[in-house]
Amino acid sequence: MFRRDVVGGMGALGAITLTGPSFAQSGDGFYVPPEEARHQRTFMQWPVNRRVYPDPVFLDMAQQTIADVANTISEFEPVTMLAAVSDHAGARKKLSDRVELWDIPTEDLWCRDAGPIFVIDGRGGIAMRHIQFNGWGEKQVNTRDSQIAGLVAERLGLDLLPSGLQGEAGGVEQDGHGLLLAHESSWVNDNRNPGRSRDEIETNLLRAYGADRMIWSKGVWGEDITDYHIDSLARFTGPGRVLINLPDDLDLSDPFHVAAADTYDRIVAEGLEVEVIPEPVRRRIASIDFVASYANYYVCNGGVIAAQFGDGETDQIARDTLAKHYPKREIVTLNVDPLGEMGGGIHCATQQMPAV
Repeated sequence: MFRRDVVGGMGALGAITLTGPSFAQSGDGFYVPPEEARHQRTFMQWPVNRRVYPDPVFLDMAQQTIADVANTISEFEPVTMLAAVSDHAGARKKLSDRVELWDIPTEDLWCRDAGPIFVIDGRGGIAMRHIQFNGWGEKQVNTRDSQIAGLVAERLGLDLLPSGLQGEAGGVEQDGHGLLLAHESSWVNDNRNPGRSRDEIETNLLRAYGADRMIWSKGVWGEDITDYHIDSLARFTGPGRVLINLPDDLDLSDPFHVAAADTYDRIVAEGLEVEVIPEPVRRRIASIDFVASYANYYVCNGGVIAAQFGDGETDQIARDTLAKHYPKREIVTLNVDPLGEMGGGIHCATQQMPAV
């Protein structure tokens, strides 16, 4: 059903000029630049909460996986790990000396959702946009994690600019050139933004990201903790250019397959350039709830950090496709199965601070 080649033509991959947005910025002049623009550092969070991780063996696996991701990224750019000072000694045993530890208490590891969202104004200014994290609609303890953005802003001495929204950055994908992509289920949801219409939420998201256009698809309500975050399905790799992770065989009884097909159809109808990576078939973790997303990768300075799932054929397709979309970066793939077992991936666990 889905083509692995490109719909609309790729053009010259990598020929992107990152000199600032060609669209109307937010009223305060700030916007979120593309993830592939140069970073000052990467932020991550150290998982510790025993209500979230009642099994100490799995907690140790989660911590080791986060350390593996942080250590890998630190070979390309500085990494700051957020953790309560009482957790620093345990974290340091797994982390490279290149990874800096800050005393900002955490519960879980999903820095894309609970962590800071940085915005720049193209004139050397930088601030943080505040989309209030509430544990994906109060589905999980977030006493510490809901405070992280404010504490990072305070530590850096940056303004924390309100968005008027509750939600997570993993629930909206942006190309840094004026276009946003999201599932309604992650935003138009009473567990995050009760009583708000899609139009109201869209207005706030466009202002928050300094964008001027948004593509919505329905998504899936209530079947996973995130209400189907877009960053596990589709990612911008340049202005108006999308990489999407889809099954070769669509199961119409699976709400995620149906929603993924809807998202694919919508972005194609909008005239975007779309390339498909197939989902892995022979993977190490067979659980139906396991998130096996090649799209949930992270772009850092000079590198792309991505998952591999043990399917030799699709792992190689994903690596080759990422190399085509990011031709001047080293592609590094990691076994991050514990993240997939928890419903996320590498992108979910990272948040970039752009260079200015």
